[in-house]
Amino acid sequence: MAGGVVAVEGGGRSALYKGRTTFAVVMIGIIAGCGGLLFGYDNGITGGVIAQRNFQEIFFPEQLQKHAGAGYCSYNDQILQVFTSSLFLAAAFTALVGMWSCKKYGRRVTMLMGGLAFCIGTILVASAYNIGQLVVGRLVLGVGVGFATQATPLYLSEMAPYNLRGAYGILFQLAVTVGILVAQLINYGTQHIYPWGWRLSLALAGVPGLILFLGALVLPDTPNSLIQRGKLEQGEAILKRVRGVEDVTVELEDIVDAVNVARTVVNPWTTIIRRRYWPQLTICVLIPTFQQWVGINAIIFYAPQLFQTTGSDANAALLSSVITGVVMVVCTVVAIVLVDRFGRKFLFIFGGMQMVICEFIVGALIASTLGSSGMGSMSTPEANATIAFICIYISGFGWSWGPLGWLVPSEIQPLETRAAGTG
Repeated sequence: MAGGVVAVEGGGRSALYKGRTTFAVVMIGIIAGCGGLLFGYDNGITGGVIAQRNFQEIFFPEQLQKHAGAGYCSYNDQILQVFTSSLFLAAAFTALVGMWSCKKYGRRVTMLMGGLAFCIGTILVASAYNIGQLVVGRLVLGVGVGFATQATPLYLSEMAPYNLRGAYGILFQLAVTVGILVAQLINYGTQHIYPWGWRLSLALAGVPGLILFLGALVLPDTPNSLIQRGKLEQGEAILKRVRGVEDVTVELEDIVDAVNVARTVVNPWTTIIRRRYWPQLTICVLIPTFQQWVGINAIIFYAPQLFQTTGSDANAALLSSVITGVVMVVCTVVAIVLVDRFGRKFLFIFGGMQMVICEFIVGALIASTLGSSGMGSMSTPEANATIAFICIYISGFGWSWGPLGWLVPSEIQPLETRAAGTG
């Protein structure tokens, strides 16, 4: 079976699994990857939209005066913070709901709801003329992100061939990074389209949402989910289809065994806290937590403002953001190549070391040049060094904690606690 599911459920029998990388599996990866694409696009688009003058004139006019001559901490408006954080609050709550819907209705239906919610949210934010509609739209976008990020990694891990489970699981993070890069390129192109460039940037978020929604209408559910819901024959047919062979006996037996164990679990949340599941629970809590705490969201969200702090003008700052997006995409591809050769632990350790060193250096450069008030200035060599170390930091995230933060929790849990563990 797919992803880390095999490692947990199949044990040593995984070497007996038969199959090949079929066209169906490739298309499933591309379409399901749009769940990561919409998350990445929203992350990448927000900072550039906030920086666009017409957006500020409509929603945050006071920021135009505050930002003039201010330092790197000038964006301290509470409503602006609500605008940026509302999506994540809604996504966090919806991910819990998505855990339940993945188990009861399947991974495909959950992705379908995610794509639909994201399309609705896109319409709301792109057409907004007041802050209330803007925030409501962000909340609806968060619902879409929550469903998509809950279901998509699980879907990919269960559909992937065993020998490619690590690389296939990282497809989600690759889609996230591609979404970020596309968003940064669009921001760079729409910054001079006055007065509706920001609306175009936000509206184009509907493209991956629509692809996910339409794709989920035609994609099959995973064999694991179908069998778990009592559809053994359908699950076997899908397994044969995605593996490209008729003999899937060994893998099917392992899925059925795992499902039988899972059916003895009434509540996965109470089950996952039992002592035998503590190692998996610890990993599934700490890895996503530290993935967020490394500071990548702040870099991605406010990259244009951060680069303006180094002395770049708005155009150069957006271009620098595009460069960081390219770095992240390239390094995520590196992770796909390395993950099944060197293992997860190797990437976690060395990628983490790279990020920590770069963060200390960037922090020291900012503190020594701009001070606590942010009113100082950087020389050209100092600005170039700051940008360079930010890029090195992003590369470390791109080939380690970025992709592995999604991959490891989805593959380490047994079926009976997987929905809770990935939630």
